[in-house]
Amino acid sequence: MIRAFIWTLTAFLLGQSLKAQEVMVEWKAGVSQIYKKTVEAESPLSFNDLNVEFGYVLYQTEITTDAESEELALENVRDYAVVYVDGMLQGTLTDQDRKLVIKTGSGTHILQFYVENIGRITYGPEITDNSKGVFGAVTLAENELHNWKMIPLDARNYPLKNLIFERSAPPSGPGFYQGQFEINPSQSKYLNMTGWGMGEVWINQKYLGSYWEEEKQQSLLIPSDYLLPDHNELVIFELKNKQQTKINLSPTPVFK
Repeated sequence: MIRAFIWTLTAFLLGQSLKAQEVMVEWKAGVSQIYKKTVEAESPLSFNDLNVEFGYVLYQTEITTDAESEELALENVRDYAVVYVDGMLQGTLTDQDRKLVIKTGSGTHILQFYVENIGRITYGPEITDNSKGVFGAVTLAENELHNWKMIPLDARNYPLKNLIFERSAPPSGPGFYQGQFEINPSQSKYLNMTGWGMGEVWINQKYLGSYWEEEKQQSLLIPSDYLLPDHNELVIFELKNKQQTKINLSPTPVFK
């Protein structure tokens, strides 16, 4: 009986230690805080033409339509674009899927692409052409769009201490999400990114890595020396803004 009790207690304590810890991320800093200098052009310019080596660029223009929805088509997008209309998420585009039906409604709207350069080399038939971003024709209902604004985003290198976070920040659009937690730093943990879209992560202002919902691995390792014995700060830069208000710390890696 004593041995059975010990086994039961051990199993209970082990289960408690392996239980995922939930972290609330209710504070947000708007992405406009990291805008760099705006470039204007009749047609969208590639990352190369904008002198952007890696990271993100916001492409923006105005559209006018009488329809409730329209088909958007891009001649080139590399490697990944998150599409918004008036701050509302519409979907994503890639070099393999360059068309998307967007919800508009009658009137004038702001169309935005937040574009990420996943890698410097383009594989496949275009291996000799390493242009990144949006370039070539962009059409809405087969009509080409013009008068573009392009704004590089300094997401990776922007000083996190300079960001202004608000609990009541509007949910629309990408941004930085912040949470605080306490944890025993003696062991490494994993940050479970399930439910998030694409972006970057920092723990106590140390860069942890990037994530993407399309990847098989859905977690990031947090080295034990990144963690503090009392207060820890988590910051997530999220492109798709799935409006997650929490995230889990896991004792083991997480895969799809």
